[in-house]
Amino acid sequence: MAATSTGVDVARPDAPRPLRKSREGVSRAQQASLLTRSAIATALAVLAVAWLAPLFWALVTSLKYEADTTTVPLELVPEAGFTLDAYRSVLSNDNLITWFVNSTVVTLVVTALTLALSTTAAYGFSRTSFRGRGLLFGLVVAGIMVPPQILLVPLYQQVLAMGLADTYAGIILPQLVVPAMVFILKKFFDGIPRELEEAARVDGAGTFRIFWQVVMPLSRSIVAAVGIFVFIGAWNNFLWPFIIISDPDLMTLPVGLVQVQSSFGVRYAQVMASALLAGLPLIVIFMLFQRQIVRGVATTGLGGT
Repeated sequence: MAATSTGVDVARPDAPRPLRKSREGVSRAQQASLLTRSAIATALAVLAVAWLAPLFWALVTSLKYEADTTTVPLELVPEAGFTLDAYRSVLSNDNLITWFVNSTVVTLVVTALTLALSTTAAYGFSRTSFRGRGLLFGLVVAGIMVPPQILLVPLYQQVLAMGLADTYAGIILPQLVVPAMVFILKKFFDGIPRELEEAARVDGAGTFRIFWQVVMPLSRSIVAAVGIFVFIGAWNNFLWPFIIISDPDLMTLPVGLVQVQSSFGVRYAQVMASALLAGLPLIVIFMLFQRQIVRGVATTGLGGT
């Protein structure tokens, strides 16, 4: 400010102007960012409620008396109150333990063998040069687009011809080839610097030693994520075990749950209780390994990024 002869202060032309516009711009950007985050949080909350609603209804149904599960209109809180009779009936079923053990054995074996096959196949596609590699890998990628239901008839005929019906091998073998997991692991192995393998090869390490002691330790997160995906898929697999198994002593848990019926129809409370008990191992595994799942999804770009 400069003083004139009249004593009035006049602003200089070169005096700095207030940053009102820039502050308004920052404020508007912050408001827009806040609105965006609020909209995303609201959408996620709605999706979470929509996802949890069936689970909540299954829990409520499992705690009802059997007569209250089919009342019209449906009641969230029945007049007779809640009971644990459905859980007592399910846990008293001797076959439940057998089905649980069968599911555990089949799922663990499928997960271990699928990881072994998928990691070695993916490493071969990533690091080995051979004639027809591109065509063969293209067939693997094409296998991702084939619906599993299309293969049921030829797989069933092949398993019958091999005499593997009503056996653990008949359940396990068709589940070992998972093209999607080979593709995911191959893309991850492509990102590992080759200089690490060349340095190990200079030190005298062979191909298997490089794969086991160099590549696999660097791939723990993606291998853990793939293993969890395979475990969940094998544990929840219903269609193939239902087709190939007729012996009640070899049924897995999803197939055995269908047997929870009576001469008057399905016992809905017991079915819901059985389903919730069957899902407990998956919930525990997810809670223990959720960090590896998120890291694996982010690493492989499965989240759409």
